[in-house]
Amino acid sequence: MDSPPRYPRDLHGYGATPPEAGWPGGARVAVSLVLNHEEGGENCILHGDPASEAFLSDIPGAVPWPGERHPNMESIYEYGARAGFWRLHRMLRDRPVTVFAVASALARTPAQVAAMRQAPWEIASHGLKWIEHRALPEAEERAQIAEAIRLHAECTGEAPRGWYTGRCSVNTLRLVAETGAFDWVSDAYDDDLPHWVRAGGRDQLVIPYTLECNDMRFATAPGWVTGRDFADYLIDTFETLRAEGGRMMSVGLHPRLVGRPGKAAGLRAFLDHADASGAAWFATRGQIAAHWRARHPPPAFERPSEMGRERFLAAFGGIVEHSPWAAERVWALELGPAHDTAEGLAHAFARVLRSASEAEQDGVLRAHPDLAGRLAQARRLTGASAAEQASAGLDALTDGERARFEALNAAYRERHGFPFIIAVRDHDKAGILRAFERRIALDSAAERAEALRQVERIAALRLGALLP
Repeated sequence: MDSPPRYPRDLHGYGATPPEAGWPGGARVAVSLVLNHEEGGENCILHGDPASEAFLSDIPGAVPWPGERHPNMESIYEYGARAGFWRLHRMLRDRPVTVFAVASALARTPAQVAAMRQAPWEIASHGLKWIEHRALPEAEERAQIAEAIRLHAECTGEAPRGWYTGRCSVNTLRLVAETGAFDWVSDAYDDDLPHWVRAGGRDQLVIPYTLECNDMRFATAPGWVTGRDFADYLIDTFETLRAEGGRMMSVGLHPRLVGRPGKAAGLRAFLDHADASGAAWFATRGQIAAHWRARHPPPAFERPSEMGRERFLAAFGGIVEHSPWAAERVWALELGPAHDTAEGLAHAFARVLRSASEAEQDGVLRAHPDLAGRLAQARRLTGASAAEQASAGLDALTDGERARFEALNAAYRERHGFPFIIAVRDHDKAGILRAFERRIALDSAAERAEALRQVERIAALRLGALLP
């Protein structure tokens, strides 16, 4: 098999133990306020689009009007630029804010750009146009990314260092990463913390965004009606993350939505609550990215799911004692990012061992050496077995202890037909002897099952020494 199946989605993430965020000042929650600047970049036939906009407005059940202007929709977006933006600017101009700015909208709103630049705000790219990208040919999307960067720099004086498309394609993250131009990308909703991904041939930092702590739910069902609804949800989210500690919270804002007076009151209530808590670090996404990169640089290890067959066998062929066929079958499974950890790859090895034939399983059991047996005395153990036995002091037995192990080895083999197997690193010498004496009396079927469980445990421990 030249190219086994590989699963690109990461369903593991940080697992049960997320890393320590260590936010500045001992903050419990990093809060990222995101202002989406889309007005003037939305679908409109004036912009060369085939139909009017239909997304995220106060018009219930809006649909595109092919080949026509939609005066009401245009007017709602204009409210965002003319009034909503300035209300939010007055509320947020002294706070760190990240702007997701559509490049074509920047070109049409020079006064707002000037206000953004005068505030402690970060202006990131939100693409060239606020349109759907899912069916965009790859070459066209690549060209639009390049043009968005160019136009953004022309309008703001600086190239963007962060990116969020929003209505993205399956290619977006890879294409953006390929540019090497961005400190962070936010086209993900998959975690409460920043994380690294391999995309476009490089390590790319992802700062996940939100579609639920987001005023867009004023325009979707189920959604919010009052500003208090918005405030309650944001406060509940903040308090949950505050209790957990070391988390990040994004808040998505749109001038045409939360820029309306009644909705803006909900945002103000949340800001007052977060300020009073003393637990929030308000930061731009660029500041969060710089902090995360310094504290948690991209992990430097070879990922099993990306290895070719020969490299995989060289790295993991000895995980199951004298049974490289197990590693070969693991390599042929549908591996992905979830298997690039010791726990994930151990799960794959366990699957292979459990589905092996009885004869193959028996071969694995018989391949293990006796504890403190002849092979150990002759120093003919595999490197892994030698280190494991030494960890429990089995390489430095007294004559009496050695005689006891030899007697138990012989009696165990006589009863069960394979050597005694135990994950030595989980025990000390006395614990190993107690387990030996207890298990030797079990019926062979039960002991065989226990021995196979110990083989899985040994594999997991060996992988733990190689992978995060």
